[in-house]
Amino acid sequence: MKISGFSYVRNGFDYGCPIIESIESVLPICDEFVIAVGDSNDGTREAIANIQSDKIKIIDTVWDMQMRQGGKIFAQQSNIALDHITGDWAFHIQADEVIHEKSLPKIIDALNANNNNKEIEGFILPFLHFWGDYYHIRNSRRVHNYEIRLFRNEGVIRSYKDSQGFRKYNNLAEYETNEEKGSKLHVKKIDAPVFHYNGVRSKKLMAKKSNNFQAFYGTEEFVDQKAETFGDDYDLNWVDRVAKFTDTHPLVMKDKIEQNSFRFEHDTSKAVWVKFDKWLQPIEDFLGFKMGEYKNYEIIK
Repeated sequence: MKISGFSYVRNGFDYGCPIIESIESVLPICDEFVIAVGDSNDGTREAIANIQSDKIKIIDTVWDMQMRQGGKIFAQQSNIALDHITGDWAFHIQADEVIHEKSLPKIIDALNANNNNKEIEGFILPFLHFWGDYYHIRNSRRVHNYEIRLFRNEGVIRSYKDSQGFRKYNNLAEYETNEEKGSKLHVKKIDAPVFHYNGVRSKKLMAKKSNNFQAFYGTEEFVDQKAETFGDDYDLNWVDRVAKFTDTHPLVMKDKIEQNSFRFEHDTSKAVWVKFDKWLQPIEDFLGFKMGEYKNYEIIK
């Protein structure tokens, strides 16, 4: 059984992504790691090339900004890396995601236990969405609890929409033209959390990330005007809800965490709740599940 890690990135350092730590966190269980590196000018490619491992293969790409709407470029870059892996299992990790070393044996055990069961097409992992600092996680109904990060490398699975998840397609040509919507993968859960450091950046970088999000998901008018909706004094307090995180972080994150002295304290008076979430949240907390949760997969018990 061969495991191939794959990812994509462009100017990861400029956006405060722990891309090196991300790669290094999964390398121990990967036989190879393929990463599509976009046309970067911040030293991202050089840093990846300097990782001391012969498992890493870099695919140089140039991002086609005509594909930015709806985040389609992210799926394209993900697929470029996916097309170059050779393993039996594909392990996808994004530039702001890190896996704890204590989870690696659980992943190997799950793959070994299900390798011959073709009914299982992939696995979903739980997510810890860090916000403000390394000691708080966003835990409202607005964040996804699970996502596909491991699946069989059988050539018919492609990145779905903006690369958040994956689906199986009968006709890859129709996938490219959005004529085929694909079918959801049959998956199992692995208790191996993805440490998602999306919300742990300086206020300046959070502002830059938010502006970039608008450029890829906003209107053409926004992009053309190069508007800046967030200044350097980005207010982290708009987040709806956070909880304290008291467990350990992956060892690869040790230096980054020690270098970050900022501590976030949530001013809940500034929290922004979407629509009826403020009333739905306590109901879901009591019931223990998210009502109407979108799941881009079919769970096999």
